[in-house]
Amino acid sequence: MAACAWGNTPAFAGAQADAAHVLNRLAYGPAPGDIERVAKMGVANYIDAQLHPESIELPAALNERLSALDMVQRSSGEVLGDFLAVRDAVKDEAEDAKAMRRAVQARITTQAAEARIARAVASPRQLEEVMVDFWFNHFNVFSGKGQVRPLVASYERDAIRPYVFGSFRDMLGATAKHPAMLFYLDNYLSRGGKLNENYARELMELHTLGVDKGYTQKDVTELARMLTGWSYAPRQLVARNETFRFDPKRHDGGDKLWLGRVVKPQGQAEGEYALDVLAVHPATARHVSAKLAQYFVQDQPPPALVERMAQTWVASKGDIRSVLATLFASAEFMAPEARGAKFKTPYQFVISAARAGAAPLAEVRPVMGALDRLGMPLYGCQTPDGYKNTQQAWLNPDALSRRIGYAATLAQGVDPAMVQAALGETVSARTLGIVAASPEKIRTAMLLGSPDFMQR
Repeated sequence: MAACAWGNTPAFAGAQADAAHVLNRLAYGPAPGDIERVAKMGVANYIDAQLHPESIELPAALNERLSALDMVQRSSGEVLGDFLAVRDAVKDEAEDAKAMRRAVQARITTQAAEARIARAVASPRQLEEVMVDFWFNHFNVFSGKGQVRPLVASYERDAIRPYVFGSFRDMLGATAKHPAMLFYLDNYLSRGGKLNENYARELMELHTLGVDKGYTQKDVTELARMLTGWSYAPRQLVARNETFRFDPKRHDGGDKLWLGRVVKPQGQAEGEYALDVLAVHPATARHVSAKLAQYFVQDQPPPALVERMAQTWVASKGDIRSVLATLFASAEFMAPEARGAKFKTPYQFVISAARAGAAPLAEVRPVMGALDRLGMPLYGCQTPDGYKNTQQAWLNPDALSRRIGYAATLAQGVDPAMVQAALGETVSARTLGIVAASPEKIRTAMLLGSPDFMQR
């Protein structure tokens, strides 16, 4: 549904308008000076640079901040060890042990959030941060489930972030073998004679082929059999940072018939073969291309664009950068009707507000609290399908009221002229008129709480 269905976002055109549109899609909205900078360098050059983030240097202050987050820098085994130690210490019911557990768990949670949010707000590699958000939702794990909490920072760092522009097959394998995913979808429990089909089902329905794409419940069961023995041992993870192990004693060693193919006993290679097939399957190409087009273009993605992206996927064997290049070069992406056609998720709203206001992010807890109140706690989606990114999922009166309240809080002390300049032509003449007629002390809040700002 387009923005005009509820708001008054303008249909804007021109070099600066093109820059604003691209910044609202490839980035978390413009920071002061961004629209002018991107218009000057050219949208095509900006897109190319964002697709190759290694060419963009990170600010020293951001690097310094990230380096200070020891829980994020440490191995997954070390953090899990701390988590398990304080959890086990609580068994004696001592109050000091409980306080220690709360402190360690809060430190783990807060530092993971700070690393993600600080990058999203301050990194010039904006598309990289946008893609981390997209792929984490695609391969979602819920930090509230047991051992996932201490593993979530490692999951994002080691299984998502390195692959956001690379091979889909590589990311598929990295997520499949990470202990956060193995624990979240219970594959670490699955063994011959005692199958757990959770991961196999979501691997086909959500991560690759999509729902009702020509496979059966029998195919899910057979894939689960192929993935038996894919596990991890918490003690070995803590002691040796062994994040994945294939246990042949747990593997179902029989023949399988999966997607019409006879799969002979090959141990771990059976699961690797399944990932190979799924990563380049035409149904996967269409399913994930449609999700990308929905995220970057419109809630109902143009079928012709999805088909071209899927063709690129198949031809490149799942090279994500190539698929994104096809998307961003398309007429559909830059079309006037696509501008302002996406309603921001709570995460996009909060991050874009911080960027537009150039707000110093000294403390991350208020941002985490805002995300909680807006219904999108970071790493907090309980279901494996991740958070939605459509207007239907997030537009309702209560949510708008909460967003406006957050805008009012964030706006305190922020220059409205700076915010208005940062947002450029994305703000409609009607909104500008209302803001100009209002007291100066509430103008920033009105800009950040306006229907125009809710769209991207």
